[in-house]
Amino acid sequence: MFKQGVGSFPYYVGIASLEQVATRQDRVCVLNILGTESRGVSPVSHAYSGGNIVFGTSPGRRGQMLKTGLGDIPVYDNVLQGLSDGHEFNVGIVYLPPAGVRDGVAELVRVNPLLNKVIILTEKVSIHDAREIRALAQANGVDVFGANCLGVADAWNHVRIGGALGGDNPEESLIKGSVALYSNSGNFTTTIANYLATAGWGTTTLISSGKDVYIHFALAEFAYALSNDRRSKAAVLYVEPGGYYERDVTFTKPVVACVVGRWKAKLTRAVGHAGAMAGSGDDAESKERWFMDRFGVDSLYSPDNRACTAKGAVVTNIAHIPQALTDVMALRRLEPDFAPTGSLDLKPWLTAHHGVKLPPELTLEPAPPPEPYARQLAAWARQVGFVAPRQNMKDTSGATRMDPTTQVTSVHGYSVLDLALEPLEANFALPLVHEIASDNDRALLDVAVAAESNLVGDPLLIAADAAREAGNAPNAVMAAAAAIVGPKRVERALKATERLIDLFAHSGLEDARDESFDLGRIDIDDDTRALFLAGEDDESVRPEAMLKALRARGGRSVFLKLLESLDGRVHRDGILAAIATTIAWGPLMRKRISRLTATKLPWYLRLYGVMIGATIPGHHHKTGSLWDIPREERFESWTMADLAFLAMTGRKPTPEQAKPLQILIGLLISNGPGAISAQGAKGAVSADGPQSPERVQINKAMVGFLTHTGYTHGGNGFEGMAFLLDQFADSGLADPTDPNHGLDLREMAMTFAKQYKRDKALAKDLGNEVQTVPGIHHPVFRDKPVNYDPRERFIAEFMERRGDHNIFHAYYREVVQALFDVGASPYVFCVNVDAVIAALLLGLLWEDYRSGKLRSKDLETAAFTVFLYGRMIGAAAEIDDHVNRGRNMDTRTPAARCRFVS
Repeated sequence: MFKQGVGSFPYYVGIASLEQVATRQDRVCVLNILGTESRGVSPVSHAYSGGNIVFGTSPGRRGQMLKTGLGDIPVYDNVLQGLSDGHEFNVGIVYLPPAGVRDGVAELVRVNPLLNKVIILTEKVSIHDAREIRALAQANGVDVFGANCLGVADAWNHVRIGGALGGDNPEESLIKGSVALYSNSGNFTTTIANYLATAGWGTTTLISSGKDVYIHFALAEFAYALSNDRRSKAAVLYVEPGGYYERDVTFTKPVVACVVGRWKAKLTRAVGHAGAMAGSGDDAESKERWFMDRFGVDSLYSPDNRACTAKGAVVTNIAHIPQALTDVMALRRLEPDFAPTGSLDLKPWLTAHHGVKLPPELTLEPAPPPEPYARQLAAWARQVGFVAPRQNMKDTSGATRMDPTTQVTSVHGYSVLDLALEPLEANFALPLVHEIASDNDRALLDVAVAAESNLVGDPLLIAADAAREAGNAPNAVMAAAAAIVGPKRVERALKATERLIDLFAHSGLEDARDESFDLGRIDIDDDTRALFLAGEDDESVRPEAMLKALRARGGRSVFLKLLESLDGRVHRDGILAAIATTIAWGPLMRKRISRLTATKLPWYLRLYGVMIGATIPGHHHKTGSLWDIPREERFESWTMADLAFLAMTGRKPTPEQAKPLQILIGLLISNGPGAISAQGAKGAVSADGPQSPERVQINKAMVGFLTHTGYTHGGNGFEGMAFLLDQFADSGLADPTDPNHGLDLREMAMTFAKQYKRDKALAKDLGNEVQTVPGIHHPVFRDKPVNYDPRERFIAEFMERRGDHNIFHAYYREVVQALFDVGASPYVFCVNVDAVIAALLLGLLWEDYRSGKLRSKDLETAAFTVFLYGRMIGAAAEIDDHVNRGRNMDTRTPAARCRFVS
């Protein structure tokens, strides 16, 4: 049995007019007032409404307070305690989890006879509980709003009860007027109010009905209260699919109904609101027709089809609501409440075309933003580079990501497969500029790295040679040299880079290659000149050679032009700084990278050169030449692929040899932040403390990467080469790139497969572990009749398009088929990317191996070295990312997750 209410409803309704929904006389109790959502919303509602919350509950927190601008709100364990302390209220707000909502409403009803309204913000309250709540409320004369709503508000009464209608500054959105709002969406309630204001329409009462399956204060109740509200001249509805609440509702005042969700018609489960899924005849199109029939229109309203009557209009886009309402009200000779406050035209605060020519209708001028945004954007515009929020970066990266399905890693959004086809210079720059470097910047980078790779007369070379002679692997040799490239070794270059950024940051320079830029606008003092120029005791000829090479390559840089205008010998570190700033400038000005990254770039460039140079034995480093290649030739024409090949073989590659090496290094750049090598780099940064980035030693982080590589993680590429060497030992193969090699690869593969099958059976009989074939199979790519590693296929297709041939790769493909054909495998295994790397590398080194210039041990060193060259790039990406984003000691493992074994 329910109490007698207003109107002729067959159930209890206590609200006769919208004026009664949210009043200045209402006093509120909030259940779970210290919950996350309530803590943010309740203080704003309390202040906006003049202090209408008398107390809240939060079990176990009696005596605590929720601070607000109008004083503290007391907190009790339960409702009865608050009532016993003399607090009276008539409205209950429920912020409880779904399972607790029914009991929370029951508590409110049971202990407070003055209760007449309950607002439930919780979503996904079960239908069973919603029915019990309905029965409780009906029996006790209580109106319920929700569930899954953002509460109610009244612009005339200056009251907000429940959720966040109007946002953090409700007075900006809830403007007094003549339009009532009823919306299935809480957020769109505020949005529609803002939209209406642009056309001069203010609001009266705003109700977020919620859109759980069960809506307690439904559209029929709203329509009745609307008809009795002297303030409201019209209403706007926001309606989603699902339910029949809108059917057969009668309105006495004009209405604009926005019906959305046609796309949900074929859904079989709820997306968004639990009740916004159509059943039979309650989809969006059906609801559009209900309203169209009621308003006497035969089509939807749009700017191009202004279909409306004095009764109303139906729209499907909230942006059309203001004009539709204006048109409907004009038919009744009713004017807007006030002058329009703006328009819904796109008003961008920021525009950036980046040189792209757009049609006139898309070329928008920036509009002046209102305060406080104008002040914030002005400060942002003055900021040089981007600033990332700091967070725990353990096993996390903002630089690299591996796709678990394809096993393909991307670096700053670029797949390593695509990077494998880019010049090495682009790959070495990518970690630090986050985009593919231009031809100009690649030329500059070639000179910078070449200038750092000859270590003659430097203790770096002594350390590297000592490590090499002690029998260390290539990673330890590199680490010995990198450890010496400490902060003092790069101090001047970093200061010079910082000074260049300061000088040009607000000069209007957009393109660092623009040598027509007026350098007269740049003020150079004596300290700056001294920073960039070499002293009289500096006898090095390397700076002049670098400048000559940069001009010979056609390199353009306004920073180099500035240095050359200083009337003196430029210091080598000044040139390095100018190169680094040129490469970083575009991304820095576009806020793709941070100022910190740009400033540290010379350190990375020096480390690149030193680490490559350290792989060359010391006796090949001579004044003016490296492995007998003159400085001028290397500086002026060599690429990084040439330099890397020289370091491995002692000779310059042909273009046909440079390309496979470039592909190899590109494929090896990264396996994501979980790779052991990446963990070493990130751990080193974390230990130094990235929250004080000036203390992070980039060289130590590189050493961290190097010490976290080894013969298994890095040197294992040799296993595939060893397999191939065994298979081709007596083949007489002369040129692995010649498709007319004269060998029967199918027969060779079948012979191997049959022997492998016999060995496999014998191993099983003896209970021994079956040896796998290096480069074949992969736990991710399996269980299909024919399996492929997408990375291997990508390279194979690229080589095919170029007309390239690699006999070792072709043999691997024959082997996987032969293993299946003889019954040694249940399906055709994949040739994985490790096999491709082994095949390409052995193809490069076959001539030297066959001639005796390289031994088996040299091949293992080469495989490891190539891996290090690739991962050097990936490590730089992780180091820079962690320096910019990480927290101090964030890579450590909590003690609770550590295990002890005995």
